[in-house]
Amino acid sequence: MVKLNELHDNPGATKPRKRVGRGPGSGTGKMGGRGIKGQKSRSGVAIGGYEGGQMPLYQRLPKRGFNKPNRKKFAVVNLGLIQKFIDEKKLDGKVITEDSLVASGLIRRKLDGIRVLAKGEITTKVSIEVTGASAGAVAAVEKAGGKLTVKAPAAAE
Repeated sequence: MVKLNELHDNPGATKPRKRVGRGPGSGTGKMGGRGIKGQKSRSGVAIGGYEGGQMPLYQRLPKRGFNKPNRKKFAVVNLGLIQKFIDEKKLDGKVITEDSLVASGLIRRKLDGIRVLAKGEITTKVSIEVTGASAGAVAAVEKAGGKLTVKAPAAAE
């Protein structure tokens, strides 16, 4: 049974406040950790912040841009890399799915899906099933005799 008078914090969880300028024995006496002379050693100085009551520069400038809170983030893979992994026998040369791309180590994680881009060349006839692909990537796979299918991204859980 825990008693109120026996409650205490873990050792090292709380630190005492640093008392600056309390004599030479304290370790932070005399100049109180501010160094020797100069503007930053004086009191009442805020360099690059307070502008004497005038609206600060960072508040005068307009806000720009917007980050969509529910945006999709795709893992990106290039056709050249897929071909390289097929040549090294790390990927099956017939049907390539998102799970097989992760299992082969070509990409680390799926995120909201995998998007294939057309950088590099593909020479093997393959069937690829991914969440997204560029028009160039689709054309390059079809030119090599394969098929690139784009499926809908998984619904948010």
